Amino acid sequence: MSIDSFEASRKRSDEIIADLPVHPDKYLMLTGDRPTGRLHMGHYFGTIKERVALQDMGITTRIVIADYQVITDRDTTEHIQDNVYNMVMDYLACGIDPEKTIIFTHSAIPALNQLMLPFLSLVSEAELQRNPTVKSEMEASGHALTGLLLTYPVHQACDILFCKGNIVPVGKDQLPHIEQTRQIARRFNERYAHVFPEPEGVLNSAPEIPGLDGRKMSKSYGNAISLCLTEEETAKLIKKSKTDSERTITFDKENRPGVSALLTTAALCTGRSEVEIAEEIGDAGAGALKKYVTESVNGYLAPIRERRRGFEKDLDYIKDILHDGNRRANEIANATLDEVREAMGMVY
Repeated sequence: MSIDSFEASRKRSDEIIADLPVHPDKYLMLTGDRPTGRLHMGHYFGTIKERVALQDMGITTRIVIADYQVITDRDTTEHIQDNVYNMVMDYLACGIDPEKTIIFTHSAIPALNQLMLPFLSLVSEAELQRNPTVKSEMEASGHALTGLLLTYPVHQACDILFCKGNIVPVGKDQLPHIEQTRQIARRFNERYAHVFPEPEGVLNSAPEIPGLDGRKMSKSYGNAISLCLTEEETAKLIKKSKTDSERTITFDKENRPGVSALLTTAALCTGRSEVEIAEEIGDAGAGALKKYVTESVNGYLAPIRERRRGFEKDLDYIKDILHDGNRRANEIANATLDEVREAMGMVY
């Protein structure tokens, strides 16, 4: 993505962010996650906290649990049901309100997936091959390029457009997906009839959330603090995290990644700055830092975890939320597919 096109995307994103509280009824947000494991603090501060804020602002919200996308780069769906149920528990515990927000799974919405067929006719193989996110996902997984991974951006376009989503919260690296979705919507509207909006990417302002080793927080790195952990498990993880031999605590991401990651974690949970926390701990060393971080994380997550424990005891309620979300999403998808078939002259 060129610097110019990124700047243009950022400008549009800033304009939308300013308009959201003023005209919340103009926007429909689609967002989601792949159920490959437990949600962690990186997910929470990276996207979920913002989703809850937008939902509470009155933005119509749809969340897809992208279960079909698990098999883009994995050979198994082992644990997928458990992951899906736990993801719903995490969403609800963090403040997603199923009355306001439809939570649904890919595999339960046939009409959404059927949009893949007309949409695939609107993109060239070269455009799919060029998508930088597909390339990086393939390299990261070490997996052969499957047809599903190659068409991943088109499937994402189905997710966004089936419900006429017009905003999608994204990081900079996901902007090419949004551009491809806009292109698909534009080409469909020009070729057949005007059915779809051209969605915009809303760039989230969250910093990259570091894991306990200074790298990006990720399930695959094993450096994440999951939302479902107990206070004791959290303390144990933080205690084991790598720091360095220097006693004075300072914030220096380049030279002290472990110490700096802990400071950022504490800063997110307390609303203070990393430098301020580092100065307060000073010469007390890594032990004092880890104690402070543990207390900050456990204090921040306490209400979320308490709500979550309630949901863990009521799996039937979680299943009901999902069944209701899937029912509502199917109604929307069926209506959109009817419009698509009408526009294409395929109603017999």
